[in-house]
Amino acid sequence: MQSTTTRLVNTVFSLLAILGALSLAPTLSGAAGPAVPTIRFGYIYTTHHMPLIAALAKGKAFENTGAYFKEVLPREKYELYADGRKLARIDLVLNKSGSETATMFAMKRLDMAMASVTAIMSGIDRGAQVKILCPTHVDGMALVAPKGSNLSTWDAFIDRAKKSPRPLTIGYHSPTSAPKIILESALAGTDIKVTENPNDATADILLVDIKSTANFIPALTSRQVDGVVAPAPFPEMIELKGVGTIVTDLRDLPPAGAWHNFPCCVMAAREETLATNAEAVEKLVKLMAASASWSNSHKQEVAAIAEKWMGTPTAAVEKSTIIYTVQPSQNWMRGAATYLDMLNRLHKLSGPLAGKNLEEAKGRLFEFDYLP
Repeated sequence: MQSTTTRLVNTVFSLLAILGALSLAPTLSGAAGPAVPTIRFGYIYTTHHMPLIAALAKGKAFENTGAYFKEVLPREKYELYADGRKLARIDLVLNKSGSETATMFAMKRLDMAMASVTAIMSGIDRGAQVKILCPTHVDGMALVAPKGSNLSTWDAFIDRAKKSPRPLTIGYHSPTSAPKIILESALAGTDIKVTENPNDATADILLVDIKSTANFIPALTSRQVDGVVAPAPFPEMIELKGVGTIVTDLRDLPPAGAWHNFPCCVMAAREETLATNAEAVEKLVKLMAASASWSNSHKQEVAAIAEKWMGTPTAAVEKSTIIYTVQPSQNWMRGAATYLDMLNRLHKLSGPLAGKNLEEAKGRLFEFDYLP
């Protein structure tokens, strides 16, 4: 009986010893840190998102910037490292459009993403709890005419619009796209009459919605339009294919300097992500800033990455006038105000942004505290 009791006592002490050792294990091997979060990051196959794509492609080469990506599964899964620590797992989500990005934000299926500023504004108006953190790029837009049009300057374009017996037709890919808004705004300061009504024969210019960037080249080759206003890299691709020529870069439209640093795409995050993963978000913004700067000064390498990642011709990327930046300049903010006004004028807003100007809405739209 005593032998059985002794064995039982020994067993109990052995179990206690094991439990004690297990409890000390984290202390002996270094305390286990907090769980590494997973950030679902949406982007689109476009050169507008090259700061992200370049950082993904370059990986540890960006370590000296303070943060870098480590590839786990190409184009799908990465890890974000900073200061020798793994801060987050990054699950890439390839979106087809900005509107899809906004919808996925609203459904809480994305944590961060890059998309057009108008798409994010519209998503916020529909209830997505999202903040714009920074731009991803500016500029890189152009007016393009079909091959053989003999148009090579803005003044020549204006002169032809005035003398033409019918309205010149100019195609755009989205009613709220940056190229369309810049063209309309620049022409508003002239005596050129612009319309979207195909029955208005008194107009000088008829703006035509061709629905998609994929339709730029077909619209030019079929002479459906007399020109298009397009974002990078499409003007350069049109010239490379020999179907059109760049008339003017839209940043150079009058008045001089007014259209420099005009917004297009931005990086945004859900407010919940900002609250729970602030350090990872801060390092991601810092990494995008470093990658933007690197991309501006390494155009040939960026072009090679774009071709490998998306199939964009290297020559088109090298010729592009796009500028990568995360800094919201005064001109950028003025452009954002123009977008918001345009969305209201088109009755695209019916929620918290409806009827608001940028000053009234900026607290709901922006979170620039993560900028380096």
